[in-house]
Amino acid sequence: MTLAITPIYAALTALIFLALSWRVIRYRRTNLISLGDNGDKNLLKRMRAQANCAEYAPLALLLLLLTELSGAPALAVHIMGAALVIGRAAHAFGFSSTPQRMILRQIGMLLTLLVISLGALGLLGHGLL
Repeated sequence: MTLAITPIYAALTALIFLALSWRVIRYRRTNLISLGDNGDKNLLKRMRAQANCAEYAPLALLLLLLTELSGAPALAVHIMGAALVIGRAAHAFGFSSTPQRMILRQIGMLLTLLVISLGALGLLGHGLL
């Protein structure tokens, strides 16, 4: 089976992660902070936005991959993938804005957790039936 859908959303999610990583690297270089956050709240916020993506995106992408490999309808996989990318982008933007845009943060997490939940429940149902 050739994977046609998950690679698109994995690539888009990776680009979001790279953008978040670049924001951390650029801030560290500009402010000469090599290790940790040095008590800098702006750096800590950038680091947490990047780390949050690193914490949630891999599991969501794994579930998306397994959903596609399980033969789920392409539309369902696209909806889950789009929800993940939109959720990760919304969370990152809302979290790293000053002041934070809580509604974007909340929508981003809701979409991310929805993808994880639907993927887990769908795979569990598929496996048990």
